[in-house]
Amino acid sequence: MNLFETGWENLKSGVIYGAARGRFVNLEGIEDAVSRAGEISWRNFGKRIRFYFPGFTHHRSKRIPRLDGFFPSISITGSRCFLNCKHCGGRLLQAMIPAESPERLLEVCSEIKRRGGVGCLISGGCSIDGKVPVKPFIGALSEVKKKLGLTIFVHTGLIDLETAEMLRDTGVDAVLIDIIGSDETIREVYRLDATTRDFEESLEALEESGVPFVPHVLVGLHYGRLRGELEALRMISRHRPSALILIVFFPIKGTAMELVKPPPPKVVVKVLTEARFMMPRVPMALGCARPRGKHQRETDVLAVRAGINGIAFPSDAAISEAKNVGLEISFSPLCCSQIMEITRLN
Repeated sequence: MNLFETGWENLKSGVIYGAARGRFVNLEGIEDAVSRAGEISWRNFGKRIRFYFPGFTHHRSKRIPRLDGFFPSISITGSRCFLNCKHCGGRLLQAMIPAESPERLLEVCSEIKRRGGVGCLISGGCSIDGKVPVKPFIGALSEVKKKLGLTIFVHTGLIDLETAEMLRDTGVDAVLIDIIGSDETIREVYRLDATTRDFEESLEALEESGVPFVPHVLVGLHYGRLRGELEALRMISRHRPSALILIVFFPIKGTAMELVKPPPPKVVVKVLTEARFMMPRVPMALGCARPRGKHQRETDVLAVRAGINGIAFPSDAAISEAKNVGLEISFSPLCCSQIMEITRLN
């Protein structure tokens, strides 16, 4: 176990391991790390931020303009997931549109297009090997891209080179993959017979295939504690990702972890700053999967100050803070993984 993986216990004494600098950093000094991360981001990408609202056609908040199009999520396994991970238990799949056959996927995507949708996220539950079974849908995905022109992101779970190349050839816009940096978390929370090496090999396959890919890191996945987040970031930094998405554990009713508390906002943003120090030229966003309420407001404000490039479903506090620090603001109905298209200044 490396020093960062014991970071949760170190919170009791107010310190957390600083990955990029190789020393302990007082968590109370998070403002300094946030400030420097912001400077790095704005130097590379400009003082701008994009707020994402996928899956919705309009919003009641006066702070948010009406957005044309919508971007729903589709599960190719319905509500089924073999792993039944402790933090999710398949509950997140229940909120997705089921499309359990290639024919049904084509029907759903055609309906999305007909209703003015701009694209969709293709996801699903994992099989025993930790993979979302996308191969039977390759032909349908090719047809969706060629005939409908939708923006398509595919969440795959673990992936091999053959599948990565097949997805590349369909023309999908990006592959999304969760990266875990702790063998213990993989076994205990994911209930998966795999190691961090399997996740590294997935990154290698994606990089070799040439398909755009956007890794996700779930902060606090190990029962709300830090374990392996730094290693996950290190793994990702070695493989030229198109972008990075940080999401945050939040308890879901009916799961094995429904009583677990999420990591504090300052811990979440400390991971974000370490990611920026390691990958200064990689676009980064806060994903939609994170706690709401006060936790969201505090996390969002710190993330804006730290130069996050995008936020999915931002709080009003995030929008206000972006205005306060003079950021150019834009809005999008797409999945936040689209942040990969942001242009660098240098």
